[in-house]
Amino acid sequence: MNSEINQWAISNGVSIQALAQLALIFHRGVPEPDAILPCGSVKSEAYVQSVVRLEAGRKGVRLWRNNVGALLNERGVPVRYGLANDSKRLNEVVKSGDLIGWRPRLITPALVGSTIAQFVSRECKHPGWHYTGTEHEIAQMKWAQLVSADGGDAAFCTGEGSL
Repeated sequence: MNSEINQWAISNGVSIQALAQLALIFHRGVPEPDAILPCGSVKSEAYVQSVVRLEAGRKGVRLWRNNVGALLNERGVPVRYGLANDSKRLNEVVKSGDLIGWRPRLITPALVGSTIAQFVSRECKHPGWHYTGTEHEIAQMKWAQLVSADGGDAAFCTGEGSL
């Protein structure tokens, strides 16, 4: 992508994902995230999510943002949303990943030629992050262990190459 398009994207709040999709439509490849972000941008969890989603797209993995929380509806009743968020108590023990989706997997030999969708979950952390065992991180690790125990692919990620 040329610098004029990058500047237009930055000034109009166009996401990295949207710009990457546009680039793919025009068969020019996926732009590097650093080429799209303004100079001096802090590399946050949001940045990591964007980089990981771009990498996922290149590798045929489909990922979506998994927002988790609770809001009050028009009657003042709490409505919980996001995976593993059935109750406040459950959410304190198990915290689902930031990015949720699947990757196609060819199954052999019993189901030769069949393709399944392997569940994928990524918990995005800022570059340089290291696991320290806080209560929050333990709950996030519990989710990753549950997914992995049943054949899914769940992990923490801090940037490209951690998909």
